[in-house]
Amino acid sequence: MSTDVASTRIRDAGRSARPLRIVAGGNWLGAGGPVKAADTLSLADDRGIVEYVPGDLTLTARAGTPIADLVAAVKANDQWPPLDPWGGDSGTLGATLSTATAGPHSHAMGLPRDVALGLEFVTGTGEVVRAGGRVVKNVAGFDLTRLVIGAWGSFGVITEATLRLRARPAALRTFLLRVETGAQALNGLAVNLHALPFTPVASELVNAALAGRLGVGKAVTMIVRIAGNANSVTAQTAMLGQFGRLSDAPADIWHRLRELDHGTEAAWRRSQLPSVFGDTWSSVAQETKDLDHPLVHGNPLRGVVRVAANGDTDVLRRCLTRGVGTLAIEMFPTSGGLAPEESAERRKNAALERRIRDTFDPQRILNPGITGPDA
Repeated sequence: MSTDVASTRIRDAGRSARPLRIVAGGNWLGAGGPVKAADTLSLADDRGIVEYVPGDLTLTARAGTPIADLVAAVKANDQWPPLDPWGGDSGTLGATLSTATAGPHSHAMGLPRDVALGLEFVTGTGEVVRAGGRVVKNVAGFDLTRLVIGAWGSFGVITEATLRLRARPAALRTFLLRVETGAQALNGLAVNLHALPFTPVASELVNAALAGRLGVGKAVTMIVRIAGNANSVTAQTAMLGQFGRLSDAPADIWHRLRELDHGTEAAWRRSQLPSVFGDTWSSVAQETKDLDHPLVHGNPLRGVVRVAANGDTDVLRRCLTRGVGTLAIEMFPTSGGLAPEESAERRKNAALERRIRDTFDPQRILNPGITGPDA
């Protein structure tokens, strides 16, 4: 589907007052609030690399392009796209940016809003907007790129994006690290990781259930990835050794970790300052105690703890009332809709969101209800 076709479809939907459900790969249809739309606008076939400039470390692609295609396109030049969404590489570029899904490498490599240099999107009135650019430095007025990223398609349908790439390091190593799991010990771990003279490419603490799923034992385990030249990696390995005994992790562990959502109905995040990461982790353990083998993982450098789980809708709702920190619900059983706590949290910014939607989608044609009933 071209941008012109998408624009025409949206204009037609506006004339007939028939809202559209925006779909790409279809991996996140259970995310957000229930969408009140009978018709679908699919971008799944709108894929392909538009422009790739290895010397500038930039790549432009259509929204329906799977992340796997981006990885393959830049591999020969020892580069990689920093986007590594939860759900795996089958997710599309447009959906990753629309949901602002940030995977395990996001602290070191950048969040989606940091990675995207520019976007093309179609508003709810069918207008085509180009924000940002295809170069690393550009002057483009209002930062519409960051406004649209994470808006769940409610301000505009992303049709094309330009990304900032990263050079692939000469050496990469991933270790398993056994750590103490008390709240104070994990708080100290987060502080000490921040104090290191380097930033791990990725660091993720996984609970016992997830460690078993990944085949790395049956205890809470830290997975750490470091990168650089050979000498740098050797020095970083020695510094990590101060936190405990290191052992090599399976080569594909990051791919399998990112695909942990497959088969789960609910996913949410809790976040506080990294310095109290242990408190957040312990709170989530209590929050999920009534669930059957919830998969819990957290990034101590970001202060974020994430849960993927199945369960009765009422039980899941009760879980969400127990935790501390900022709550962000990614997926929730469609029969239950968004939990009340999420709706109340979103209402804090509902007035601003309504004003923005009044500008970009006054008829509420795009994904109505996905960010809550007040938008």
